[in-house]
Amino acid sequence: MSYQRGWQALHLDMPDTIPHTEYCSHPRLVKAVTGTDPRDDPAAWGRFYEMTDYDLLWSTNDGPAWPGRTTSMGHAEFQEGGTDFDDNVYCPFQTPEEVLAFDPVAEYGVPDVDERAAYFEAAWQKGQQARPTLVYTAGYYKTIFSACIQAFGWDMFLTAAALDAERFGRVLDGFFRISLANYRAWAKTSAPVFIAHDDIVWSSGPVFHPDWYRRYIFPRYRELWALLKDAGKIVLFCSDGNFDEFVDDIADAGADGFFIEPLTDMERIVEKYGQTKVIVGNVDTRILTFGTRDDIRRDVERCIALGRDCPGYFIAVGNHIPPNVPVDNALYYLELIDKLGRR
Repeated sequence: MSYQRGWQALHLDMPDTIPHTEYCSHPRLVKAVTGTDPRDDPAAWGRFYEMTDYDLLWSTNDGPAWPGRTTSMGHAEFQEGGTDFDDNVYCPFQTPEEVLAFDPVAEYGVPDVDERAAYFEAAWQKGQQARPTLVYTAGYYKTIFSACIQAFGWDMFLTAAALDAERFGRVLDGFFRISLANYRAWAKTSAPVFIAHDDIVWSSGPVFHPDWYRRYIFPRYRELWALLKDAGKIVLFCSDGNFDEFVDDIADAGADGFFIEPLTDMERIVEKYGQTKVIVGNVDTRILTFGTRDDIRRDVERCIALGRDCPGYFIAVGNHIPPNVPVDNALYYLELIDKLGRR
């Protein structure tokens, strides 16, 4: 575990060992590593990060919850004991016309930049001070696309956007104005690394025609990310799913790197951007969940072979390590990256 090792990789100054990060929500794994269940002792998470050699911790902060209407899409049982199950499914928008007439700024408001900057600075300082041995990121989750998912849910979002792209573009502009204020606020903070999160695709690829993204999404990314880059920050893009179609668009918009699930082709990214961008992830969580030890070893070896000569590569499980991953498989994965990660 090393802040310095993470810092080197983020600046494309290749460290001797491939750095490591995860997004992990697996309390039994934490207990197996640390001897303490984090549900009883939350401090066990910090010991887990140290003992499993994290160099960077994924974090975003959008500020206080929106004070207006949003959709509840419920949640499938995922955590141990079904503690995350939620069958409350509700959309406050009854017709696509309501969505097309929606004004996000009027509904949610635009934060005062200086007040929000102070809020973000305090939150980031607290997080980094609590984790001094790794890089603690800043970030914003519902940048544009994910803002639509949260506000409208998938059904109303997809229907309204397809029904009238021009009018929905005005709705997107409202979400953009809210994000712009939050990005300006983050730009005023001392946080050096920023995760720009937006779940813009599905596992099969783009949700809409690529031209729609190139008209309505990526130009707005460019403007948002320019604020951060002008402030000297490293901008890392993160999306679930397969964004092969848009890797070049994201790079052209100004991203300094990519968080990728195994659905996005790491080999193609390495070929074009392996020496110039940060690359995080690509170990397959499905293999970790359902595969044999041989399967897990092959997948780790694949990622290490691709990332070994990339100065900004961080090994990680694409998406994350959830509670349904067999503990022995996860421990074997952690053992492998420790043994095989030397350059």
